[in-house]
Amino acid sequence: MLAARPYRERYRRALGVGRAQRLVVLSSTWNPDSLFGDDVLPALLPRLTSELPVDEYRFAAVLHPNIWYGHGPGQIRAWLDRARRAGLTLVDPLHGWRQALLAADAVIGDHGSVTYYAAALGTPVLLGAAPLTGLAPDAPVHAFVRTAPRLDPALPLRPQLTRLIDTHTPSPDPAAFTSSAPGESATLLRRLFYGLVGIPEPDAPALLEPLPLPPFEPATHTVPLQVLTQLLGTTEVSVVRYAGPHPAAPGGTGDVHLAVHEDTREQSQLALADVVFRYGAADDPRFGSPALWTTETLARHSQCALAAYITGPGTSVVRTSDGTLLHLRAEPGSDTDPAAHASALHAWLTSGKSLHEVVTQGLTVHTGGAVHHVRVTRG
Repeated sequence: MLAARPYRERYRRALGVGRAQRLVVLSSTWNPDSLFGDDVLPALLPRLTSELPVDEYRFAAVLHPNIWYGHGPGQIRAWLDRARRAGLTLVDPLHGWRQALLAADAVIGDHGSVTYYAAALGTPVLLGAAPLTGLAPDAPVHAFVRTAPRLDPALPLRPQLTRLIDTHTPSPDPAAFTSSAPGESATLLRRLFYGLVGIPEPDAPALLEPLPLPPFEPATHTVPLQVLTQLLGTTEVSVVRYAGPHPAAPGGTGDVHLAVHEDTREQSQLALADVVFRYGAADDPRFGSPALWTTETLARHSQCALAAYITGPGTSVVRTSDGTLLHLRAEPGSDTDPAAHASALHAWLTSGKSLHEVVTQGLTVHTGGAVHHVRVTRG
């Protein structure tokens, strides 16, 4: 993992983590007192997705292999189905956990080794389960579990994570106990193993396989999104999206609308959606064309004010309820979800503002702690 640290940004991009996003990894070992076994994690996930904006936070879970094989992959995915549709990624427990730890901004975990490795890397750790029974009192992990910050499920989650990340000072102890010779494990372990077998060690240097780059797996939000918007100035709109109900807009100002993926399992919510969106290639024959899909979607959902077909990173084709076809394209390098741009346009238009203004000046979208400039052209 130390050798792979220079590739952290690649691992983050593989998980679809934006430059302004924070990746929170949830780690659970496998016994009944663990984060998953104590039912803390299943209860925590709906709150994480409803309390933390999807454009500011990304979530991934690393579950011990015994959890997967004890319950079965189908059961695990069924239990976590809603969280997965809200953007949670289930990391491969054998081949992806190290890359996820390297990419993480924070870890919510327990007394398992993956949580301890995160602390050894200097990553902020918040313990959601912290049993001391079963841990040897003189073991390093015992001291870690006893002293690490605790998650308080009775309090709002976002302030706890923000405080954890912003005030974190890494302890040197987990790294010191994990390895007394960092960067030398291949050489030392090979020497030990060959000595135990009783055969001469090869003359060539001991080398490790580099950590592979995981497949690209961005967050997919197919649960209905509650979108809080606020007009900030000339063609400037703030967008904050939650994968679940959220009590009110920040500061009690702004407007709220519902944006729903066409493939949502909550099909009844499509009848209430202000914005209906989907992702796909512009030349996908199943949808005819983005222009045709937007026409059909507005005809199918008469209450919908805007239909958005996301054609690629930063690009979408949008049709308003009066039939106007528009193309939205973010500036190069933008890594925000184009569905957020569609919500910003919806907020601008429904406030009574002029379409001509955004076509001539463009749309400035504030979301996920970043500012994105979007060009709007008529179809």
